[in-house]
Amino acid sequence: MQTVVASPDASRYVFRNESLPPFSPYEVKVGVYNNKGEGSFSPVTVVYSAEEEPTKAPITVLARSLSATDIEISWAPPRENQHKGRIQGYEVRCWRHDEKEENARKIRTVGNQTSAKVTNLQGNELYHLAVKAYNTAGTGPSSAMVNVTTKKPPPSQPPGNIIWNSSDSKIILNWDQVKALDNESEVRGYKVLYRWNRQSSASVIETNRTSVELSLPFDEDYIIEIKPFSDGGDGSSSEQIRIPKISSKAGAQVPLCPVSALRVISLAAGQCSS
Repeated sequence: MQTVVASPDASRYVFRNESLPPFSPYEVKVGVYNNKGEGSFSPVTVVYSAEEEPTKAPITVLARSLSATDIEISWAPPRENQHKGRIQGYEVRCWRHDEKEENARKIRTVGNQTSAKVTNLQGNELYHLAVKAYNTAGTGPSSAMVNVTTKKPPPSQPPGNIIWNSSDSKIILNWDQVKALDNESEVRGYKVLYRWNRQSSASVIETNRTSVELSLPFDEDYIIEIKPFSDGGDGSSSEQIRIPKISSKAGAQVPLCPVSALRVISLAAGQCSS
């Protein structure tokens, strides 16, 4: 097929034909002419007719609760006739049981990704999720809906009565056990976060006990926090605790002082003072 575009300023042309199959490849080249005749043609370029939106839904949709706030969802691509269009990604919709589906939160993935994480949810709540494929023409039909209940929230009570002592180049920490409330996830263990006073990033040790030994140089000030963790996520953290420089000969048990209280530790007296 050949078409003449009479305007010398034209830079585009639309070919209309209702019988064009969707997403069909066509070879195109453009030439110029004047009253002397035809000039050179451009190289041949392949262009496609418009896509159709996906006609089938993703399959094998699975979802699981990761914590009180996060859900992971996965799926398999729909069985689609690819000559009608390409799938550019997927749209995940998530809404709480007491919400309307039209108010669902929407998360879009790009390309061949077939899983996503939905975050910032409420704990111990029933959620509905569904997936659609999309391309330049729009979104396709929805997958079957799946239901997931998020885990109970993590413990709200921080560890208390934290004390430490030093022995054989080690700092030994002890604290009271945290009890989860009825509407909270059971405590699975504790995370001890520690860093030098002049550092911003912290190291983490996990334990299922209420004590831990840290092999740390004694010539540094340390900031320490302790928090419980559960299936619902990390619980409330203790206040930041400062352990000052100590000598390897020190061995007295000392209560920890919150950084926020702007206190220092008196090793001789074994107590916090303003």
